[in-house]
Amino acid sequence: MTAVLKHELRNYFHSLTAYVFGAFLLAFVGIGAMLYNIQAAVSNFEFVLSFGCLVFVVIVPILTMRVIAEERKQRTDQLLYALPITTTQVIIGKYLALVAVYLIPMCLICLYPLIFSQYGDVYLLTSYGSILAFFIMGAALIALGVFISSLTDNQGFAAGIGIAVILLNYYSVSLSEFVSSTAEGSAAVLCVLILILGAVIRHLTKNSNFAYIVCFALIAAVVIAYLVDAAKFEGLLPGIMAKLSLFERFYSFVNGIFDLTSIVYYITVAVFFLFLSVQSMEKRRYN
Repeated sequence: MTAVLKHELRNYFHSLTAYVFGAFLLAFVGIGAMLYNIQAAVSNFEFVLSFGCLVFVVIVPILTMRVIAEERKQRTDQLLYALPITTTQVIIGKYLALVAVYLIPMCLICLYPLIFSQYGDVYLLTSYGSILAFFIMGAALIALGVFISSLTDNQGFAAGIGIAVILLNYYSVSLSEFVSSTAEGSAAVLCVLILILGAVIRHLTKNSNFAYIVCFALIAAVVIAYLVDAAKFEGLLPGIMAKLSLFERFYSFVNGIFDLTSIVYYITVAVFFLFLSVQSMEKRRYN
């Protein structure tokens, strides 16, 4: 795993990837600091991070699009399978390299509240709590990007899908206002999501029977729950969209609340998508 980590770090810093990523992140946060902390004379650095969340839509797909897709395109992923390490160690090594690239500009961002505190009253606890949440949220999005990259050998396609997925998550709360909140609509959309989940399971496992069983069991559970108490499905879909939003959970930190459940949620999302990345590579190995 250490060898994979070192190899990936060399690749990132011998190319423009790490520098472009860091430049975009620092430039976006710098623009936010200029608008909020300098021009508007606002002492809340966490507002800058709230403004900077949108940059993840661009920089995460740029950083992660090649991590596995390029290996598949050049057929060098076959060499990874020949290494005396597990697929899990390969994925973790690649992921830690990405997080290390992300950590470097974040260390520079940590200096901002200290600098601004020399010229005014800055809420350091809130600022650094928000920076921690900002970092962990970015790490979760990077795990999502790794999974998307593991599904294709086309870097452009991986970047495009990554931008679309992260953008959808960013605006999920706003979009939830236009989603049907009726019990029937929520139940129908849940069934569609279950079918999509079944397609993903079938793609990852190549086991149609297992995918069908999972879909049938989950749809049956939804139907039974709907028949027992349809009122519980009212407003369920908008609520789920709001709960799944990574960005919406971050705003509680901006408001001065250190939400431990959100930290756990970010870590869970990262572990989940890393697990799916391992399964995706394992499927290709046995194919």
